[in-house]
Amino acid sequence: MQAVEENVPLKDPSGAESGSRRLGGPGPTRQDKSSPEDQPPRLTESVNDVPELSRGIGMDHDFHREEKVLPPSSLEGQAKETMHDAFWDHLKEQLSATPPDFSCALELLKEIKEILLSLLLPRQSRLRSEVEEALAADLLQQEAARGDLNIFRLSKCILSMMTLLCAPVRDAAVQKLDGITDSALLLRGIFQVLGLMKMDMRNYTLQSRQPHLREHSIQRERAQFQERLSRQPGLLDHTTKWLSRAAADLRPAPGPDAPASSAAGPSPGEAASGPEPLSPAMVLSQAFLNLLLWDPDDQEFPETLLADRARLRELEAQLRRLTVLASVLLVASSSSGSVLFGSPQFVDKLKRATHALTEQFDSRPEEAMLTVSEQVSQEIQQGLKNMGLAALSSDSTASLRGQLQDIAHAQNCVRSVVDQRIHLFLKCCLVLGVQRSLLDLPGGLTLIEAELAELGQRFVNLTHHNQQVFGPYYTEILKTLIPPGQAPQAGVESL
Repeated sequence: MQAVEENVPLKDPSGAESGSRRLGGPGPTRQDKSSPEDQPPRLTESVNDVPELSRGIGMDHDFHREEKVLPPSSLEGQAKETMHDAFWDHLKEQLSATPPDFSCALELLKEIKEILLSLLLPRQSRLRSEVEEALAADLLQQEAARGDLNIFRLSKCILSMMTLLCAPVRDAAVQKLDGITDSALLLRGIFQVLGLMKMDMRNYTLQSRQPHLREHSIQRERAQFQERLSRQPGLLDHTTKWLSRAAADLRPAPGPDAPASSAAGPSPGEAASGPEPLSPAMVLSQAFLNLLLWDPDDQEFPETLLADRARLRELEAQLRRLTVLASVLLVASSSSGSVLFGSPQFVDKLKRATHALTEQFDSRPEEAMLTVSEQVSQEIQQGLKNMGLAALSSDSTASLRGQLQDIAHAQNCVRSVVDQRIHLFLKCCLVLGVQRSLLDLPGGLTLIEAELAELGQRFVNLTHHNQQVFGPYYTEILKTLIPPGQAPQAGVESL
């Protein structure tokens, strides 16, 4: 079954409940007419019962579930496909027998009925009655016992119901099934599309109930942490150290000739010429950025972010990959000219090749960059040739390869500059938001704008959710770190 990649609106079948034929014209979506309370209760309850799912929804406004697709070449994928083929072949043999054996078909029809009913909203009572009547188990059993159960006719009836219930994006898949004449193949196709429709309904339910689920996630996490804190008074010790380091990072180090501060505090002249006063937002932004540079051997990870540690590691790895990718593109573009890198197709091709070749960069950086240098130089030479431009000389090619191979070293100047600029972009994202930050990207990062937007949004979503949950604790800690005149006027969670 293919992956469900869209958040798709569902057609509202309420206007066609009296029959199995959809009325003409583009109908309203369920988002237009149904309220969050009008959702299938089993779905909403299951969301609230799964903490990780609730947390994912809380920090990602575009959260949706996707069907797990096993690679056909994998052992698990091959085993699953073999089992499915064996089942559907067995069903075909049963239906083709004389007299037909309807035992498997009855079980399938029972499951199809359950799926169709699960896709209905509570107010769709008329359509629910039609499903119950058309797929009544007792009636189907009687027809099977007489040997006149018409699987093909029932399948066509099911397709008509699916046409009313499916999202617009599934219309083509349902219509394609209408041309299948083999009963076993038709049932198999129905099951595949119903699987996609179930995923569509789950995503629609999640989407429509997101505000409630986000608030639920925030309150649940805060209550659980408070319960732990009441049992372990020192539970915020590492969090306090984490915020203290961020505040220290933002304070300028006193010079050797700096006068000692008086007990009465700085004079008005000193205050006017001094550094910008710390604010809770500044300290917290610096603290979150420091998490992307966290030493794996440092065991004093802030307690308020332990649940997000795996996500932060993923963001850190994504940041490293983007740093290498941007460094490669920057070196390559400076060596081959703006004409070649003015082609979006060429840049995309080079990005895909570099990304694929740097999968093992963390474990074998020098080996990875040697391969990248060879592949990139070949791509550039071919690109120049395709555009009718002069090829790179042997000296230029050797210089290009050498510069690309140097990116393997952490001290490489290009890599260091790119890394600093990506961190600056992420800092801007925390202060201004992702879209405003993209309007003024630091130099050298424009070729990875789309990738930076994804990284920035994931980072902002994580930090925003964390502030919403633990803001009251951060506010109290920051009061002890920032002088009284600069103390937070509002809770951190409101920043």
